[in-house]
Amino acid sequence: MNNIKPTIEVCFSPALLHLYNTAGAIVVIIDVFRATSTIAAALHNGAHSVIPVASVDECIQLGLQDSNHITAGERDGKIAEGLSYGNSPLDFPPSFIQGKTLVLTTTNGTRLLHMVQNAAAIITGSFLNLDAVCQFLLNSQRRVLLACASWKDRFNLEDSLFAGAVIDMLKGSFETNCDSARAATHLFHASHGNYLSFLTDSSHYLRLSGFGLKRDLEYCTTPNLHPVVPILKGRALLPLQESALF
Repeated sequence: MNNIKPTIEVCFSPALLHLYNTAGAIVVIIDVFRATSTIAAALHNGAHSVIPVASVDECIQLGLQDSNHITAGERDGKIAEGLSYGNSPLDFPPSFIQGKTLVLTTTNGTRLLHMVQNAAAIITGSFLNLDAVCQFLLNSQRRVLLACASWKDRFNLEDSLFAGAVIDMLKGSFETNCDSARAATHLFHASHGNYLSFLTDSSHYLRLSGFGLKRDLEYCTTPNLHPVVPILKGRALLPLQESALF
């Protein structure tokens, strides 16, 4: 009987991604405040797909090509000039987003997604779909890299906290010899499951709350509101049930 467990690692920043082997792994892109939270909300609320793009110009051009495309995104936490909507998961209720394609560009998360090479699968994770992501990883029994979008390549607390929550839920089913994973787990234990209060003095919380986005931040730290696994197929993220596994 083969008792070898798959491994799980954490990359704290896109600037460190080149140090990890993503070939053949499942890579979980994490941008809690707010890209991967918005992706989970949009797909669970009935969006046909989400197309993550790196630049505002590409987002605008895709929006012009199809009237069913909703263009959205931010730069430095604010709605990017030329786009219709920002990066709030609250902007995309079923009554608005159902059946449409969200074209999304963000400062950190969508950029990291395009950096990953040769992965077996790329999915996105947030507290909003925590259990669904963990169940997918358990079912896959493949090597996992939890990739934090961070803030302009600098370590951030919220993405690392989510990574720790995933590792804690998967303990016993994966092996880890990764100090980043250990550090993330310590953060999770220190939070005692009170994610929002743990993050209120974090740099990204303070930045976004200064823009009047406290409701977004509360929403983004609420577990399992949107039990969907967004998985990248071609250039689009689709809900898992609508796509082949690998």
